[in-house]
Amino acid sequence: MAAEPDNKIRVLIVDDHPIVRQGIAQLINQETDLTTCCEAGNAQGALDLVASEAPDILLVDISLDGVSGIELVKILKSRHPKTPVLVISMHDETLYAERALRAGARGYIMKQEATEKMLTAIRQVIRGDIYLSERMQAKILQRVLGGDESSLSPIDLLSDRELEVFRLIGRGFATSDIAHELNRSVKTVETHRAHLKDKLGLKNAAELTRYAVQWIEQEKERPS
Repeated sequence: MAAEPDNKIRVLIVDDHPIVRQGIAQLINQETDLTTCCEAGNAQGALDLVASEAPDILLVDISLDGVSGIELVKILKSRHPKTPVLVISMHDETLYAERALRAGARGYIMKQEATEKMLTAIRQVIRGDIYLSERMQAKILQRVLGGDESSLSPIDLLSDRELEVFRLIGRGFATSDIAHELNRSVKTVETHRAHLKDKLGLKNAAELTRYAVQWIEQEKERPS
């Protein structure tokens, strides 16, 4: 995809870690057809820049302070449906990739992937295609063709917001801290906690906390 300098694909990077943004920007700016037009560390900053800078594509991390990357993708899909989003994350694609696509993203790639794959993903999404790893493509195709939902874990059945609350519980956040982090009321978070206990078959808050902490530890150990 050779391009003239003034016709480069303009990329907006959304990640709350400046060093990560710098590394991705350096990778992109070495290419003849890509350039980083702007960067944001949170959802509101990203929305402001999309409105003012009109990037060709957004790279959005899932783990943002306040509004999560998944929620940001949903907002972008509503406000800027023609602007494609590629989700980049450290988190296990088997849990988050389908959620990202349902939210409106055009692809999902883990940060651990080789740099060439990230560049391939950007170009593929810009062309109007969807980018997923071969492993995720096979998993989704198998589910569609086989119609087998038995492989879904209880965690897979959580809503996006419930999963956010669950992860924060596992990281040691109290209910009031979760409410502040997600910009929701304490009562709303308590409702999510009740739904989590029901969906996960847990009896009380202590079991929920223990399960969430164990799940976070297992997530860290999952292979890329």
